[in-house]
Amino acid sequence: MKFFFVINGKKVKQYMVVVFAAFFAASLAFVGQQQLSVFSSKDGPRAIYKGEDQGNKVSLTFDISWGDKRVTPILDILKEKGVKNCTFFLSAAWAERHPDIVERIVKDGHEVASLGYQYKSYTEWEDKQIKRDILLAQEKIKKVSGKMTSLLRPPNGNFDERVLNISEDLNHTVVHWSIDTKDWKNPGVNKIVTSATDGTKAGDIILLHASDSVKQTHKALPQIIDKLKGDGFKLVSVSEMIANTEASSKEVN
Repeated sequence: MKFFFVINGKKVKQYMVVVFAAFFAASLAFVGQQQLSVFSSKDGPRAIYKGEDQGNKVSLTFDISWGDKRVTPILDILKEKGVKNCTFFLSAAWAERHPDIVERIVKDGHEVASLGYQYKSYTEWEDKQIKRDILLAQEKIKKVSGKMTSLLRPPNGNFDERVLNISEDLNHTVVHWSIDTKDWKNPGVNKIVTSATDGTKAGDIILLHASDSVKQTHKALPQIIDKLKGDGFKLVSVSEMIANTEASSKEVN
């Protein structure tokens, strides 16, 4: 049986083991003096969902897989608010179709990362298909942006131990999120703002979208930025968030 680890950034002084019974069992352990929160295969690669929990840094991340109507207003607002260093996870097939937008993302000072090429769930694919998609995405994004990707958010956020291992072999760190605004559901501007800012803590990686399916994100964004800044947070890229951090593990199934 194979397990995953979640690495908790909080300082804990003892090990705790909790056994869950469903169709299989998993155990839980806490190890102290950590700064980074990640999912990890046993003794293997990690998937980050939260940065260091000390200081004042948070990351705004935007997923884009289709359309060109919503991303420009989002970029306009970020520029108006003086916000750089957001991380845009791009479907490479989308990036190929919109090189001008990708160029602007980079020019405006944001980080580009990968959503893969085809935007189909990796957990349903064979190893060779996953490898091909990651490498093709890296090639295509570099072609239109001039940037070599090293961060990967698997399509739909789905990954398993296999995906973690393949990503590491291809020099990509898998990045999840700690706050999901669910803005793609268009739940209302106030709801998106609250989801992104209520209870936000240092190290949080906030998931937003910039595909055409989101009709309220650009309206919520000014309030999100103002609230985060008002609460003393510094908006940084995921790469800056995770740089020079240490981690150990908490095991889950």
